[in-house]
Amino acid sequence: MEQLIHALFEGFYKLEWTHGIMFVIGGGLIYLAIRKEYEPMLLLPIGFSAILVNLPLKTILSFEGSDGVLSILFQAGILTELFPVLIFVAVGAMIDFTPLFKMPIMIFFGAAAQFGIFATILAVILIAQFIPQFASMNPGELLKLAASVGIIGAADGPTSIFVATKFAKDYLGPISVAAYSYMALVPIIQPPIIKLLTSKHERTIKMTYHEAQVSKTVKILFPIVVTILSGIIAPISVPLVGLLMFGNLIRECGVLERLSKAAQNELANLVTLLLGITIGSTMTAEKFLTPATLVILLMGLVAFIFDTAGGVLFAKFINLFLKQKINPMIGAAGISAFPMSARVIHKLAQEEDFRTFILMQAVSANVSGQLGSIMAGGLVLALVPVLIQKLV
Repeated sequence: MEQLIHALFEGFYKLEWTHGIMFVIGGGLIYLAIRKEYEPMLLLPIGFSAILVNLPLKTILSFEGSDGVLSILFQAGILTELFPVLIFVAVGAMIDFTPLFKMPIMIFFGAAAQFGIFATILAVILIAQFIPQFASMNPGELLKLAASVGIIGAADGPTSIFVATKFAKDYLGPISVAAYSYMALVPIIQPPIIKLLTSKHERTIKMTYHEAQVSKTVKILFPIVVTILSGIIAPISVPLVGLLMFGNLIRECGVLERLSKAAQNELANLVTLLLGITIGSTMTAEKFLTPATLVILLMGLVAFIFDTAGGVLFAKFINLFLKQKINPMIGAAGISAFPMSARVIHKLAQEEDFRTFILMQAVSANVSGQLGSIMAGGLVLALVPVLIQKLV
């Protein structure tokens, strides 16, 4: 009888206070997804999965020596990098690079806004000695973790997941949560930084926009040429850039309309759902409730701030040499949070002066940020192993 009672109430016996904290965290993510509509397609499945994997017996991960459903999905979709790569196909099918073709100079803002990635890598390395979990790492492991945290600043969730899968699997949960949370918080994070770094006069700078025709040939050649160049310069970036450009080629070729729509809708929705619930499976209490997690979340915010500031400061710098000034707020749109960042920048300009219309310029910078974040991810994947060899 005692054994029967124990079996019936085993879950209660093994329930710990840390599980309760994770239930609150998971519930908080679900609240943000539903009530605030912050990245609901990802935060909701991540939050619910965080609750699932912290139920006392963790049968969703393993049961009687066999892998549970979330363990199988993690091994098949995350460790193999399948889910992040499929997301890039969907994202590529959604992106229209036409605004960038019309204003090629905006590609520089997409590059400048990645400054936060590399600044944060250095910051993580510097503070590592104060965090026991980081201090015990060898230099190579620490550099990989720092690179994974730095990528959060690109505001590109799939790239963050891809790099973390390569370099920091044990911290995939907090890195993913930070990446998507800060993407959702763009309207809250970016305006104060922009206002701090610019004057009212700078925020009201008017910019002219000239329409230009972009041929279909250019749109088709662009993804092909970018894939070839990235494959030659940084071969390890091909899964990132190549699949993104494949999705874009499906969009622009004009003969695969059904596949393009499927990539933008069915593929994107299905993989996003599986990606979210699988990422949440890494958020077990013993892994998530550590000082390292708090540091990752804070440094991810630092990376995001640095990326925004880097774009704004770059715009202010080049204005020193231009007769026709650029509204420096455009630089902040160089992050990958498309099209949210472009909308935030334009709205901020309208609040300063309703005659300041910079939406198209902001969209151009934002599109370049999509490409810039993936190229930055590819560079990190290519350079970090080389630096580790030098350290060793």
